[in-house]
Amino acid sequence: METTRCLIIGSGPAGYTAGIYTGRADLKPILYTGMQPGGQLTITTEIENFPGYPNGIGGTEMMDDLRRQAERFGTEVRQGTIDRIDLSSRPFHAVDDHGNELVAESVIIATGASARWLGLDSEKRLYGQGVSACATCDGFFYKNQVVAVVGGGDTACEEACYLATLCKKVYQIVRRNELRASKAMQHRVLSNPKIEVLWDSVTEEITGDDIDGVTGVNLRNVKTGEISHIDVAGFFVAIGHQPNTSFLQGQVALDENGYIKVSEPGSSTSVEGVFAAGDVCDPNYRQAVVAAGKGCVAAMDVERFLMAN
Repeated sequence: METTRCLIIGSGPAGYTAGIYTGRADLKPILYTGMQPGGQLTITTEIENFPGYPNGIGGTEMMDDLRRQAERFGTEVRQGTIDRIDLSSRPFHAVDDHGNELVAESVIIATGASARWLGLDSEKRLYGQGVSACATCDGFFYKNQVVAVVGGGDTACEEACYLATLCKKVYQIVRRNELRASKAMQHRVLSNPKIEVLWDSVTEEITGDDIDGVTGVNLRNVKTGEISHIDVAGFFVAIGHQPNTSFLQGQVALDENGYIKVSEPGSSTSVEGVFAAGDVCDPNYRQAVVAAGKGCVAAMDVERFLMAN
């Protein structure tokens, strides 16, 4: 059975930054990347809003940089997942996807959150080529163009309003004949001349190809069954995110949407010695730079915890 002072579960900006800091603190952390090494940014074509990259950088390239930096300071990066973990007593016991057992004095959970998708083949095919789940991340690429947003909640309305500051026109595709968002957000959407809400509509197919990217959307009216088409250059899915916390099996306190509760401004969870960072505990911002900062916070909290215990 293997032992470590710090087990980091998840890669991405939060996990790798936690690895950099715990590695520099000579904690010799072990980091498991998860099913998608580097996290969601590895399927993002270009990142333009992360400090230090004035010309932008590919998501995979940036995550490779962070991984190498963490490894430079002694973090052992392992491709794979933690399938089971027992947080009922310290030290904590975990089992990875190869059946290897680990004992950890502290744990940083940085497993992120996954965007909820519509489940269309065309959505998968055109992801990163006009299909996105983050207007703040990718909206700039569609400046002065026509785009569509799917969803009727607060997130979708916020995305639509943000895109309206950049784009020539924004279609908001809503399944029902009303918005689920707060009254204030509804007012912002319905009073914005750049936003056109398409009521009672669902997406049948996103049109486009590998050369031109997204070119349009085929819609179906849920009441009449009528099929229509709109021309758009970008398609933003805003129907929510799912934090990757199922493997914890309720061992730490979660909010009503499944995000890990942390003791702001720190990173402590409801279990002493267990910390969280990044999108797994952030339902509001979901930005790489925020996740990286929280990875630093979690690592510093771990170092202080271990010194005191």
